Formats: sequence, structure tokens, C-alpha cells
Amino acid sequence: MADKKYPSGTAGSIMITAFPRAKIGDTISKIENMLTEKAKDFETIDYVYVVDENEVLGGVASIREIHSSAKEANIEDLMTRKLVSVHLLTHQERIVYLALSHGIKAVPVVDKQNHLLGIVPYDVILRVFNEEVSEDIFKFGGIFHKVGKEYGATTVSTLTMIKRRTPWLVIGVLGGIVTASIISNFELVLSTLLALAAFAPVLAYLSDAVGTQSETLVVRSLAVDPKLAVKAYFLREFGVACALASICGGLLSIAALVGWQDPVLGLIVGFSMFLSIVAAVLISTGFPFIL
Repeated sequence: MADKKYPSGTAGSIMITAFPRAKIGDTISKIENMLTEKAKDFETIDYVYVVDENEVLGGVASIREIHSSAKEANIEDLMTRKLVSVHLLTHQERIVYLALSHGIKAVPVVDKQNHLLGIVPYDVILRVFNEEVSEDIFKFGGIFHKVGKEYGATTVSTLTMIKRRTPWLVIGVLGGIVTASIISNFELVLSTLLALAAFAPVLAYLSDAVGTQSETLVVRSLAVDPKLAVKAYFLREFGVACALASICGGLLSIAALVGWQDPVLGLIVGFSMFLSIVAAVLISTGFPFIL
């Protein structure tokens, strides 16, 4: 494995260095002999990476392509020159994304001069994928990420689990108290038009659902493209928010008008739904950019 001097979770910390490589100009026959003689020395055999005399990565060929080609052909005649590669400090989550989106089993690791330093093989990619997915799921559940990798283990104490899961729940309680205090200020309005209280759950649910959608999309977009254009993204999301808010607000307004025969109630509920969804989308999109 690679030197531990590289930060944890980067390409340098998870790459391997024992894998097949060939020189430009090598024949298929020579490469096949090399694979046979050194097979036990390699940690993985999926691709043969082709370098020049300075170890600069020039291309890659799969084992299947090599064994199905003419023995006298040169490796550069069949190698793929359009490569997907990462640098030593590339985050492991980015490596998984590149491997899955391009359908490759391993990702080469290079330096700034494109010298081949190692590869991240498929088994490491799968392990990292499992870790990242588990961590994201726990974060969505409001559980601190330190629990994620060991959550299923019976060695984790009850006290540790309580400590990790409590903070966000406490914040939720405090938020509920603030919300209750705000609603209490509208006691006179609610008592005058009691039907407004019946629509509070659907307002809260739809706002939360749309906000969660926006949050998930923006976090994913930032993970895939750290240089995401903020202004363009916000403008697009604002347009989407207005459209969704208009649809949901209109439907809710019609339901209130038909069910309660009250145009004022329909107008209030519809407009409240519109503002609630727009606010939820803007907040859910803005906070990931800030954080």
C-alpha cells in the first residue's frame, strides 16, 4: 500500500503500487510473458498501464484486449489514450464517482507531471463506496459521522450512542419550542379561523419535503463539482421553487375553497404554502454553500 504520509481519505492513502505496467513499444507477446511471470507479484490484474521511459502515463489496455490481440502488435496500437486519472490528494469520494460514472475497475494516480504513482483498485473502490454511503445515511439521520463506521458493532457502548445521537435531537426540541412560541402569538387568529390550524401539518410536511429535495441535490452537486457556479445554480433553484410552490399552493388553495367554501381561507393557505416552499428551497440550497 501507499506511504501513510498522505492524508487519510485521499488517493495517496488508498492506492496500491504493485500492478501491471508496460513501456511504449512493448509487443503484446512481451506483455503476456510479463503477466505470466509476475502474476504473483501483482495485487490486482485488470488493466496494463502504459508509460514512457520517464514513467509518464500514456495509456491503458485491459487484459482482455491484450489476450485477444495479435502477438506481434505493439501496445500503443490498442491502448486507450483518453484516461481518467486522479492526483495524490484527490478525495476518495471523488474517486468512487469517477470509477462508477466511467465504468472502470481501477483509477490511476498521477502527480502534476502525469507520472504514474499507483492505482486505486476495484476492491478499494467498493470499500470506500460502502463507507461513504453509510456515512451519508447516518448524517441524514442526524447521527454524528464518528459513529458511522462502527454503528453496527456491538462493542459501541450505550452511552456513546446516546452522546452521538442526542445533540441534533436537542436542537430539534429547541426549534420546536421556538416554533410553538411563534404560533402562540397567532392564537387570536387561529381561534377566529380554526380551519387554519388544520392546514399546519401539510404546510410543514410539504416545506420539509421540498427543502430536503433541494438540500440533497445541492450537496450532491457540490460533491461532484466543487467549482459549481453559485449564481446560476441559485437562479435555477429559485425558478424551480416558484414553480413547485405555485403548483402546491394552487392545489391547496383549491382544496380549501372546495372543502370550506371560504375564498379568504383558500387565499391565505395557498399564499402561505407558496412562501413556505420558496423559503424552504432557498434556505436548504443556501446553507450547504455557506457550510
